[in-house]
Amino acid sequence: MLLAGWRRALVAFGAGLVATLALAPVNVPAVGFLSFPLLVWLIDGASGEPGHGLMRRSLPAFRVGWCFGFGYFLGGLWWLGSAMLVDGEDFLWALPLAVVGLPAILALYHGLAAAVARLLWSDGPARLLALAAAFAGFEALRGALLTGFPWNEIGVMAAPVPLLMGSVALVGLHGLTLAAIFVFSLPALAVGARRGRGVALGLGLVLVAGHVGIGAWRLSAAPAGTQPGVELRIVQPNILQSQKWDAAEAERIFARLLDLTAAPWAGPVPDAPAGEPPRRLVVWPESSFPFVLTDRPDAVARLAETLKPGETLLAGATRVEAGSGEPRFYNSVYVIGEDGAVEGAGDKLHLVPFGEYLPFQALLESWGIRQLTELPGGFSAGAARRVMAAGEGGLRFLPLVCYEIIFGDEIDAAGERPDFILNVTNDAWYGLTPGPSQHLRQAQLTAVAFGLPLVRAANTGISVVADAAGRPVAGLALGEGGTVDAALPLAGPPTPFVRYANRPFLAALLLAAIIAGAAAISLSRRD
Repeated sequence: MLLAGWRRALVAFGAGLVATLALAPVNVPAVGFLSFPLLVWLIDGASGEPGHGLMRRSLPAFRVGWCFGFGYFLGGLWWLGSAMLVDGEDFLWALPLAVVGLPAILALYHGLAAAVARLLWSDGPARLLALAAAFAGFEALRGALLTGFPWNEIGVMAAPVPLLMGSVALVGLHGLTLAAIFVFSLPALAVGARRGRGVALGLGLVLVAGHVGIGAWRLSAAPAGTQPGVELRIVQPNILQSQKWDAAEAERIFARLLDLTAAPWAGPVPDAPAGEPPRRLVVWPESSFPFVLTDRPDAVARLAETLKPGETLLAGATRVEAGSGEPRFYNSVYVIGEDGAVEGAGDKLHLVPFGEYLPFQALLESWGIRQLTELPGGFSAGAARRVMAAGEGGLRFLPLVCYEIIFGDEIDAAGERPDFILNVTNDAWYGLTPGPSQHLRQAQLTAVAFGLPLVRAANTGISVVADAAGRPVAGLALGEGGTVDAALPLAGPPTPFVRYANRPFLAALLLAAIIAGAAAISLSRRD
């Protein structure tokens, strides 16, 4: 509380950096009980600085929040720099922007959250509600503003295993963030006034018990069966990103995909309905074809030779749409029948800025800047997201390409309910770093929020089949090549999050802000 200047900034940075140990693959959520009390005490010290007017009172807290956020995002996202090294020196200039620049920008959200919390600050337990409400609100905004980037929302810290993921099925990830920040901050009450401490600790115990209890209930309530007569194969080819679009490697890559697809079945054989042959879904990862499939009749023919009767291929592919002007490219999921023909396509809606397209493209290209994806003009966004069928009369699935799966707020839960979520991705850009593990964790949370099984195909890993409660039933580790053979878990019933979306979170956020505001007004009157 007594720190100031660079010492206060350094401790805030360190607190944020330590908090990242709760993220995958380290998975130690207990560090939150160190990081967030430090944040509370640092804002206590910033709140004691003299000043009049909103800006003067909030600026010291903003600095604390920004330094905390900079540590959190730097420690949690440093691996993004790996993507800049794939093409040698072409994007080396962007390495500092990815490793330092993006965390510095994202830290603005935490800085603003701390500044808003300062306006609702008091000297008792209510200030923990102010911190939780402000940070949860700005974390939700981080997932929506300027195309959104909700990666590693703070609530993820409290959900390292399926037992602790079930709460998102009730209140969503934002609701979990609100509760987690309050609970993580409780040790801060060891210092200061005793008034209301018992009530706050009691509420914290209720939240922790509820979090664990709900998780246990969701695990026990998840359907135990599998889809009858459906065999699932995920192909993880483990192709290095530097080789993926090398024309000299195209034949080898395609042959590897075909060989893995045709390999003997090694998984459990689910019971098929009487008189019906088993159906098999084969899944290839994002952008799996090393060429445009529709330009290669020979490749279609080889697919037809490889796929057996009753097999359907769900594959990430680049789809080209010709028109009167320049062709448009889409990052898509193809449904391919046993004859090798494309039966349907679902396009990616939420593209990665600077990765798949350039904002202000004409201007930036005039400066010599281009997106990482080597396509003229980059990818175009799809028109709408829709549930697709895996073959005629087949299972229904929701295709989510790459990091689309972390945008749970964008998924229309009111429409047709699918049998599973399909997530195809290519995390080869990030090598053997924490990135793929973090991506998997957030994919699991989205699937749990909707009560649906997750089928995830990743080029270099981590590929997995998980049930509606987030439990992996089969998978392949990062950096390995091969296949994942499994039965397909059943979907659960619609969750409360499906029915009510973020309305419970918004109600809890408003209540926390009102209580914190009332305490702040009471303190100002006493002073």
